[in-house]
Amino acid sequence: MSPQNWKRIKLGMLGEFRNGVNFSKNEKGKGLGLINVKDLFNDSPYIDFENLDKVDLADRRGIENYFVKEGDLFFSRSSVKRDGVGVVCMATRSSDRIVHCGFVIRFRMNSPEVHPLFLTYLLRSDYYRKTIIGISGGSAIFNVSQDILSELEIILPPLSIQEKIISVLSNYDDLIVNNTRRIKILEEIAQLIYQEWFVNFRFPGYEKVRFVNSELGKIPEGWEVVQLGEVLESIESGSRPKGGIDSSEREVPSIGAENVLGLGRYDFNKEKYVSREFYENMRKGKIQSGDVLLYKDGAKIGRKSMFRDGFPHEICCINEHVFILRTNSRCGQNYLYFYLDRPDITQKIINLNTNAAQPGINQAGVKSLPILLPQKELIELFDRKVEPLLELLFNLANKNQTLRKKRDLLLPKLISGEIDLSELDIRTGDSNEEK
Repeated sequence: MSPQNWKRIKLGMLGEFRNGVNFSKNEKGKGLGLINVKDLFNDSPYIDFENLDKVDLADRRGIENYFVKEGDLFFSRSSVKRDGVGVVCMATRSSDRIVHCGFVIRFRMNSPEVHPLFLTYLLRSDYYRKTIIGISGGSAIFNVSQDILSELEIILPPLSIQEKIISVLSNYDDLIVNNTRRIKILEEIAQLIYQEWFVNFRFPGYEKVRFVNSELGKIPEGWEVVQLGEVLESIESGSRPKGGIDSSEREVPSIGAENVLGLGRYDFNKEKYVSREFYENMRKGKIQSGDVLLYKDGAKIGRKSMFRDGFPHEICCINEHVFILRTNSRCGQNYLYFYLDRPDITQKIINLNTNAAQPGINQAGVKSLPILLPQKELIELFDRKVEPLLELLFNLANKNQTLRKKRDLLLPKLISGEIDLSELDIRTGDSNEEK
């Protein structure tokens, strides 16, 4: 069946919209799960229910009208950037413990003509993203309304074709979700080894070691407490061209604070670039494999990551909002990362900031942080323990990026009908199961 025979219909004919619930700051922190704008910016079309913020609204009158149902679609209603409006994700299960906020619009389908996951893929395709961005309004804050979305015309193939498209695309997304879970488990294992050896002090041979007093409390004899600057070979930030990033530039990725998310995690949707010429002339800020990155100013000071083995890119750089930390021979990059990732050390990093108006930390402050330094032999043994875990972790992260690229190449061809699936024997089923 050719696209010419597919049905054209306005989105509002397929279901109903609802804006989310509003609340005060003192209601945040516990209670119901909250779908916020940030939860829609996923490489996957599925909302991650495991990492939602919380809001205390269980006793609010009428709150049941905001509970999530399987197959609900959620749109970002407002964004400080125009390309952030109308981003869509889908709920994979129902829950009376999850609601959505006022900056998010819910779309609940009532038509048997459309599969919610197909519609999610359709609206995440480049054509419809550009269409929604083009019809959004606002200046300082960009918005899309229920009325605007309701009038959006979409092309709808028969349900059998929708299910075949879902079957093809969801194979990629299911692999991405599975790999992401494995990445999380591998990181947790490495963190547990670090915790056991260097926080609980149950490292190999600990039974024979005496403990002595230090500024950090009791530590094994022979260990040191030094300033972080004593184990750093270098700490540097990058730069951007004068006048800022050219949005049309697509040569060398320039990594900002918004991309510093954690091990094997990176938001490719927020990627910016500099020219090859600018990159070649940079004296500092070029990424090397094994670099530890630290979010140095903005709302999420203290967040960190490590880039290695070609993830997220073989060639990339950082801007002025990120620090690269590289150790000298007294320490190792793996030990440094897991030390900085401790909650108490993260809080010390946050406490380095003294400017509420323009949050930020400087090199001198970072270098002054205390770091517990075991003997070099133990650090090397820790490296040998966690290195296979990290190697697999970043291998999975790179595989996910390959899967995303293949999926994103297929998506517009399938959605437009350029690749005709009508005569192909593709197994379909209930793709709208919990991911």
